[in-house]
Amino acid sequence: MNGLDRKVEKESRSLLNELRGFDKGGFLDLGHPLLNRIADSFVKSAGIGAIQAVLREAYFTAMEDSGSDSSTDGVTEISGTRKGQPFPYLRGQTNLKSLEAMVKNTGKESFQWGLAAGVYSGLTYGLKEVRGAHDWKNSAVAGAITGVALALTSDRPSHELIAQCAITGAAVSTAANLLSGVF
Repeated sequence: MNGLDRKVEKESRSLLNELRGFDKGGFLDLGHPLLNRIADSFVKSAGIGAIQAVLREAYFTAMEDSGSDSSTDGVTEISGTRKGQPFPYLRGQTNLKSLEAMVKNTGKESFQWGLAAGVYSGLTYGLKEVRGAHDWKNSAVAGAITGVALALTSDRPSHELIAQCAITGAAVSTAANLLSGVF
């Protein structure tokens, strides 16, 4: 092995170690565990949200191009957009308006994913510190408040949507907490 091969191998190992380290530590050190947890959750989830939004748009564009009719037309998401048309200005065109619409909506979904993760993570950590226990009650409260925060980021928040998201957030969070030891 020559010097260049060793350098490339060392760099690839260090990159792999960095990627493995994301599970153990975090991206940022803001000086307090609560802030670190919120920021780390926000950054990771926002990235996942951006990837999800772009891949969903690619899927719908491919389905539209193939002539398939999606059975999800008319179903709306929290963001208020139709699943069949998540980016209303994207019509298979390669113009500036369609690119701007995709970037805007991807940014909005990234923010929503990051907000949900950051709020939930911060609340569960804070409630654990205050109450001294991490149980289903913490998960229910954190899930409900996270659901409300998500509902408030929608295009048309209503009392019904806020209540639905709070109940759903609490239920999913509580179920995840209760089932965490089962699997």
